[in-house]
Amino acid sequence: MSKMTVFLVDDHEMVRLGLKTYLMLDPDIDVIGEASGGLDAIEQISKRSDALPDLVLMDLMMPDMDGVEATRQLILKYPKLRIVMLTSFMEDEQVVAAIQAGATSYVLKTVSAEDLIYAIRGAFRGMPVMSGEVSQALTRGLRKRAARPDDEGLTEREKEVLLLIADGKSNKDISDELHISIKTVKTHVSNLLMKCEMQDRTQLAVYAHRKGWVKLS
Repeated sequence: MSKMTVFLVDDHEMVRLGLKTYLMLDPDIDVIGEASGGLDAIEQISKRSDALPDLVLMDLMMPDMDGVEATRQLILKYPKLRIVMLTSFMEDEQVVAAIQAGATSYVLKTVSAEDLIYAIRGAFRGMPVMSGEVSQALTRGLRKRAARPDDEGLTEREKEVLLLIADGKSNKDISDELHISIKTVKTHVSNLLMKCEMQDRTQLAVYAHRKGWVKLS
């Protein structure tokens, strides 16, 4: 039986090293590559198009491209690729966004090593594996979206970011105005693109105007 091949994506080198060291102890797993961010992961995996990994362990919050957007792009290109989101963050919207982007499972970094291997094996077979805590977050997130069909389930913060995008603000401008990190702004933008089914910021701005959310001065 051939080994299950795994590709690691995390912007912290020590996290990647720890994961690789542990996973390589399993005789059925072979870590065949790693990337420090979403863009890097897409580039490296694309070069392996003739020998894709069986599964990608994907971090959520990364500086160049977050895990949700990287997952969305990879799944669009390689629909059979299995992706497990491995993160410290568990906001309801993040869980929903990751699953809707195509992640098979959503696992917290506080999980035990044994449970991580279990999640990887499950995802490899196409079986979603989530803790009760994550499942509850997913259920809450889906309910919130269903309760607000007119605004595509946007959170209040996402709507704030959308209005600033419509006002022509850059990520740096939005970061300064809302007092949040640029990394967080990028995550909100990624979620907005997915929820509104848009391709870029210009389309998001047009969307906000069409919804009548932008007040003309």
